[in-house]
Amino acid sequence: MYLTLENAGALSTCSLIMSASPPKLPEKPLAAVPATEGIKYAGSKRKLLPHILQLARKVQPRTVLDGFSGTTRVAQMFAQTGHRVIANDLSVWSQIFGQCYLCNSYPTSHYEPLIAHLNALPGVDGWFTEHYGGEPAAGITTTANGRKKPWQRHNTRRLDAIRAEIDRLGLTEVERAVLLTSLILALDEVDSTLGHFASYLSDWSPRSFRPLRLQVPRLFPIEQPHTVHRGDIFEVLPRIEADLAYFDPPYGSNNEKMPPSRVRYAAYYHLWTTICLNDRPAIFGKAGRRNDSSDKLAGSVFEDYRRNDAGRLVVVDAIAHLLQATRARHILLSYSSGGRATAEELHEVTTSVGRVIEVTEIDHRRNVMAGMRWTNEWIRDAEAPNTEFLFLIEKG
Repeated sequence: MYLTLENAGALSTCSLIMSASPPKLPEKPLAAVPATEGIKYAGSKRKLLPHILQLARKVQPRTVLDGFSGTTRVAQMFAQTGHRVIANDLSVWSQIFGQCYLCNSYPTSHYEPLIAHLNALPGVDGWFTEHYGGEPAAGITTTANGRKKPWQRHNTRRLDAIRAEIDRLGLTEVERAVLLTSLILALDEVDSTLGHFASYLSDWSPRSFRPLRLQVPRLFPIEQPHTVHRGDIFEVLPRIEADLAYFDPPYGSNNEKMPPSRVRYAAYYHLWTTICLNDRPAIFGKAGRRNDSSDKLAGSVFEDYRRNDAGRLVVVDAIAHLLQATRARHILLSYSSGGRATAEELHEVTTSVGRVIEVTEIDHRRNVMAGMRWTNEWIRDAEAPNTEFLFLIEKG
């Protein structure tokens, strides 16, 4: 038994059809996407890029807002497919990535001597080595003070030398962003973590023994006047107009047993913030987190686990506010089955701002994709683990 949506003039009616299974539609080939670059990231949309581009092409936008840009893979893709991109994120390292990939006008050859110079620097003992460098002795990452470390000392000594030199070189803002991006990408290749900095591995990863080596990031020609913002999305939205807004907000866990002190995105990637700012912040805890990455200071409303006075989840109100405040004809919203909002709540929110053109389901566990004209049929699969939904919405 399945539902179909039939349109008769202005009237839409649902017909109930008895069948063992819905008819199989021929699968359309996914859109080919250009290569993008990024770090290991819990919210990475690398595997979703073909689906995102395919849905975006249905409404043919010229200007795209990437409101929660993260590692900028989505922004990189749209910039390379002829769109003008407006990227925004709260994190300073996302801003650095955006400046590197979206604002650089120099060719790769401009950076090759700078990268070679940084790679030739001898290592020094500095702040990063003191707090985040461990010895490979006995094959364990724990040091005398009981803290595990994300990198081996031979690489943090290089980090200390290179980071100090970047500040001494008298670079433009974009040149500095390119070199910092190169440094972060290189460090991501030699860490001893699961991809974040909330905790570190007990045994050194094989890659952590490799020497840190910078390379010029994968730059591409800039064909549009892209812009990069760093700010709270609700403060940025009134200043931005776009044809299409892509939103991938952070997800608060839907696990009722998850404590309020659970790790948030600001804490997962606190070290990239410190490397960009080079500000030697006060730190706390076994992972050496920045004080300003604590839950009380860095929590996102989209990660909130609480309900408001009316009994509605705070995150649901935040998504509703986000969609309503967006100054774009079309919105592409990404949301995970592991997020705090339920399928019914998402359905209510998305349909309240306009017409849902299409919902695409991507099941990471089974590695399948299903495109659906909007009916309620997507809701039945929404509680399955590892399922991502893309909602293409036309604002009313």
